[in-house]
Amino acid sequence: MALIHGGDIEGYVREYGKEPVDFSANCNPLGLPESAKKAVTASLDNADRYPDPLSRRLTEALGKNLSVPPESIFLGAGAAEVIFRLTAALKPKKALLLAPAFAEYELALRTSGCEISFHMLSSDNGFTLTEKYLDDLSDDVDIVFLCNPNNPTDRLIDPPLLLKILSACARNGICMVLDECFNGFLDEPGAHSLIKHLPGNPNLVILGAFTKIYGMAGLRLGYCLSYDQDLIKALRNAGQPWAVSSVAEAAGIAAMADKEYLERSLRLIREQRVLLADGLRGCGMEVFEPAANFIFFRSPIPELGELCRERGFLLRDCSNYRGLSKGYYRIAVRSRDENERLIDAVKDIIKLKSGDFR
Repeated sequence: MALIHGGDIEGYVREYGKEPVDFSANCNPLGLPESAKKAVTASLDNADRYPDPLSRRLTEALGKNLSVPPESIFLGAGAAEVIFRLTAALKPKKALLLAPAFAEYELALRTSGCEISFHMLSSDNGFTLTEKYLDDLSDDVDIVFLCNPNNPTDRLIDPPLLLKILSACARNGICMVLDECFNGFLDEPGAHSLIKHLPGNPNLVILGAFTKIYGMAGLRLGYCLSYDQDLIKALRNAGQPWAVSSVAEAAGIAAMADKEYLERSLRLIREQRVLLADGLRGCGMEVFEPAANFIFFRSPIPELGELCRERGFLLRDCSNYRGLSKGYYRIAVRSRDENERLIDAVKDIIKLKSGDFR
């Protein structure tokens, strides 16, 4: 069975009998914070109880952390679940998506029977979104999904353009869903977020997740922010009532309070992001300047992913993204040792393929 996402460690273990180094899932390389692990263990004493259907403790803590009213927050089992709930609740007739972009937007919209049009990004300008996008925001569009920085290209939307898009969506009655799941990894996250623009823009929905920044992909914890109270209510009614487990809630509260973990994570990523990108360039890869915790590049060896897999490294082959072809890859920024081992493996592959050891 072909899977559309990275992170298939179990599939690799079943094939090779050992665990790989997973560069295909762009999560925090430090893993789950120790504080969150302790909170998970403590929460198990109450695992016989149903979780709070409103996740009140976590909602209040997240609201304080983001300076957003708790009543404007909906929590779910990962940002992907929130995306599916959004399409189920809003039932849009026509949507506009970028390509390439995160696959779940299209999957959720097609599940709801929505017509989809695409604004194609181009390699000619490094897959950067331009003002041409504004021309596609016609009044027959019901919803748009944008990811900032975009996944998989790691391109940021210019802040003035982002505000123009918000204004155009408001004028045309379009729900603007802005995915900020990777915002926390940016050097200046506040400069690229629209959270402060939520008041007065009930058509704006912002997605976030604990998945990436706190390394808890397996616990499934995401959220959206909206000042449209009818939408928040509709999201609760668009799925089963216990959207977040008590274990995930406990982990989320503890992780947000662990400032030292976050500072350590960002120092590691900012340092290793440069070294990993430089290492790939030294191997002859076309590297698109990274902004978050992952690197998007094009390989002169289209089958690089398969060859790295044989050597114990999982890369995210991006050829199944709409608008991309074989040879495009995305990799997470991991620890120094893991990054160096991957670069060494790529050098070996280049040497075997071309006889040129760079």
